[in-house]
Amino acid sequence: MPSLLGIDCGLTVTKAVVFDVSGAVLAVARRRIPQLMPKPHHVERDMDALWGGTAEAIREAISKCGRTPTDIVAVAATAHGDGLYLLGKAGKPLGHGILSLDSRAAEMARDWQASAVGAEALHLTGQLPLASASASLLAWIKAHEPERFAQIGHAFACKDYLRFCLAGTIGTDRTEASVSFTNVQSQDYDDAILRLFDLRELKNALPAISESQSAVGGVTQAAAQQTGLVAGTPVVAGLHDVTASALGMSGHRPGTVAIVAGTYSINQVVSLKPQISTRWLCRNGLLPGQWNNMAISPASSANYDWFLDTLCKADQRAAVQAGISIHDVMAGEIGAALEKPSSLLFHPYLFGSPFGPEASAAFLGLRGWHDRGMMLRAVLEGAIYNHRIHVDALRGVFEFSNAMLTGGPSRSSLFNQLFADVLNMPVTVTETEEAAAWGAALCAGAGVGLYASPLDDPRDLAAISKTYLPQADRAAKHEERYQLFCGMAEAMKPYWPRLEALAGKG
Repeated sequence: MPSLLGIDCGLTVTKAVVFDVSGAVLAVARRRIPQLMPKPHHVERDMDALWGGTAEAIREAISKCGRTPTDIVAVAATAHGDGLYLLGKAGKPLGHGILSLDSRAAEMARDWQASAVGAEALHLTGQLPLASASASLLAWIKAHEPERFAQIGHAFACKDYLRFCLAGTIGTDRTEASVSFTNVQSQDYDDAILRLFDLRELKNALPAISESQSAVGGVTQAAAQQTGLVAGTPVVAGLHDVTASALGMSGHRPGTVAIVAGTYSINQVVSLKPQISTRWLCRNGLLPGQWNNMAISPASSANYDWFLDTLCKADQRAAVQAGISIHDVMAGEIGAALEKPSSLLFHPYLFGSPFGPEASAAFLGLRGWHDRGMMLRAVLEGAIYNHRIHVDALRGVFEFSNAMLTGGPSRSSLFNQLFADVLNMPVTVTETEEAAAWGAALCAGAGVGLYASPLDDPRDLAAISKTYLPQADRAAKHEERYQLFCGMAEAMKPYWPRLEALAGKG
């Protein structure tokens, strides 16, 4: 029986998922890839360790799936977008990979945005340059590590590095290429963009662009030995993880806002013409003539994970020993808190925000009688309020009447209902295990002719979807809380830089 392998490499974990052709998950294997933080604002990972962990996960998933390696007819990867992975001219990793949480180039990106470079970048590329974008990171390396810069042979993204490890071929796809260097109108590379960022010498270092569903090589003998895959198994180009997540939950289409609640608050709408604004990134969609309009910030359910990991370690250990989910334990506390009035709000800006890199997280209105459930409620509400900032920006321009949701705690009906109430619109959740990996697998299947296109999802989506409708009374209460949340964020703008400056004063 044919099966497909989708690889999803996030910011902390890389996963290998084997699917049958109907979309059912046959096996999942995970490996945690350590983040390296050698200096403040530097967030990296060892590229050899990344491939080693991914190869181990692939081998484990194959051994658990109940199929033989010969049944796997194609493989494709998705991975965290933005960031930067470099190979030297000899084809070996050139230093550590840089994750999208890295902010070493924040000052450079701010300077660009405040100058004519920012306006021209918006016009040419459809987006303001971000600190985590490849252009910003490459310009930072040129300025601060000129010897490393001079050795660059290939500059690409995480999933493209995994493709290189699997098939030995260099390249990228349309969605990933649009992070920095493609023209928003032509959807192809533009030399004017390289000139704008003073990176003309890297023209030959940019990877050739393929369609996301294009077969781009076969598993090498060396990769076969490491992963357990059969040498020659077709490797397909794959796609940026934001697009992969939307595709995997059937949300990559006009008329729907696709929301991913993970480390990043990701909110995206597909359009059939480019729509440019400073409030979102207008990048290439999956197919030619599609654009993916992404309003994002690193401020979603990672705040909830931080709370659990930092303040609830004993409870997590106790839950493991009892064989229950810590999320189920906390859901009871949060549910009880939602039934009570509360002055407590939370700005979810532990890792970043839509208000600039100096914004930080804070509990607001905290009182001595507030308990953990109240605090967790505020954390979840704050993350969803931040999603609404982005959704409101998009729904002022694009037409959509419902949201598709995946990621984070979206298996919780409480969380999903909270989303519907805050957004005041229907929110649909599909029973999609590993949405991003399934998006990659759809590309893999299309690449070998199993599906007519990556959009040809074989699942009965109606049967695996549940829609949460907003409750009018709760929506009204959240409207009041949301307006206060935004007003207090605006008031904090002059103070956040002063708070950040204290970190450098010892």
